[in-house]
Amino acid sequence: MQKRLVLDQQQIAITLKRFCYQLIENHDDFENTVLLGLQPRGIILLDKIVALLKEIARIEVPSGYLDATFHRDDFRRRDFPLKANETKIDFLVEGKKVILIDDVLYKGRSVRAAMDAMIAFGRPQKVELMVLVDRRLTRDFPIMPDYVGIKVNTLDSQHVVVEWKDQGLPQDAIWITEKEKS
Repeated sequence: MQKRLVLDQQQIAITLKRFCYQLIENHDDFENTVLLGLQPRGIILLDKIVALLKEIARIEVPSGYLDATFHRDDFRRRDFPLKANETKIDFLVEGKKVILIDDVLYKGRSVRAAMDAMIAFGRPQKVELMVLVDRRLTRDFPIMPDYVGIKVNTLDSQHVVVEWKDQGLPQDAIWITEKEKS
């Protein structure tokens, strides 16, 4: 299987810091802002952003994990049932500025489902989207991120793999690989 490195550990670290500075610039004291990581892979990015914001700006931003499994439009169209992840939000989003965080924006279906799931916690004032990787040419829904680590042009036959040292891998890295043929 061919693998092409898109971002290495140092580039990812720079990107995460840039995200934090952009958030600080756009949300100042975060008084009315909350962060939601999309289960399952967006929560790793969320946790890193929350820790960096605490380190850089000495700010603790309310954050939570959002699972949109049962809001997906393909939930009942699969050969095997999807396993739900935990939604862990101990605040309302009513009237708040919400930043949805995910690792890869592909078709836009997960983000659309996350917006549906988020409404159970109130009606936000504004919703923004942060993604580490934007797969630009593959969108099914007109969803565009507000914060982007890197934009890549990929084919449907390719897969974007985000690896985290926290998950026992040698280093943080983002790869483009060819999907395995069935």
